[in-house]
Amino acid sequence: MSIDKEAALATAVKAAQAGGEQLLAYQGRLSRVRAKSSSGDLVTEADEASEAAVLGVIRSAYPLHAILAEESGLSAEGHEYMWSVDPLDGTLNYAHGLPFFCVSIGLLHHHEPILGVIWIPRLNELFCAAQGLGATLNDEPIQVSEATTLSQSLLATGFPYRKRELADNNYAEFCYLADLTQDIRRPGSAALDLAYVACGRFEGFWEQHLNSWDITAGAILVREAGGQVSAYDGTPLQHRSGQIIATNGHIHAPLQQALQQVRNAGIQVRIQP
Repeated sequence: MSIDKEAALATAVKAAQAGGEQLLAYQGRLSRVRAKSSSGDLVTEADEASEAAVLGVIRSAYPLHAILAEESGLSAEGHEYMWSVDPLDGTLNYAHGLPFFCVSIGLLHHHEPILGVIWIPRLNELFCAAQGLGATLNDEPIQVSEATTLSQSLLATGFPYRKRELADNNYAEFCYLADLTQDIRRPGSAALDLAYVACGRFEGFWEQHLNSWDITAGAILVREAGGQVSAYDGTPLQHRSGQIIATNGHIHAPLQQALQQVRNAGIQVRIQP
């Protein structure tokens, strides 16, 4: 069954903006913030209100499609099309009044990302992409940067919520790559990081211990902007694998090799508070 990608993209934009309206309405007025897996893994009534708004739009347009959403889980499993929804990526930023949060909506066909929308409401930035249709920021075409070496690159990454408990916590990789690049940023939203790779603000992004809803939309954005995405070992991205490397393409192999060097060395950095 084929789908009209432009119509689906319009639905995703409408859904993301509906979710964003809820986030703006709640910000600064939260009455209920609770931890999930750790003290840094938060959920608020804004997450839930945003997800309800997003799913309402999607289900109205595509009632038979599967949906994998961060707060409500998986519904209609088995359909060839599945929406992957993060109603609030960057909840910790949001709860602290920082503007680096977004609504991320991706569509997969047989588990392959084909469409993505990332709406950053406080910054008024709308990123859109669909397979074969290119990528845009506020309706203007975007493309990845032209930097060709790690030494010319500004990268982004993140750390798992359970970083204090996990040996594989990205600390060693962060320190190693900080010396090989211009610098590294950690905005606190994987979807936003991927959108910024797509528009050339970052040359690359890597992270693991992620979920499908964190990376689906951003992966198609990077690809349609001329970049490259993969697993850590260079194999095709699996949206439920939890790990991703996304780059402008030029630095993909060097970044992958640098990560592998650290991991092969078995270096672990764990600091007990």
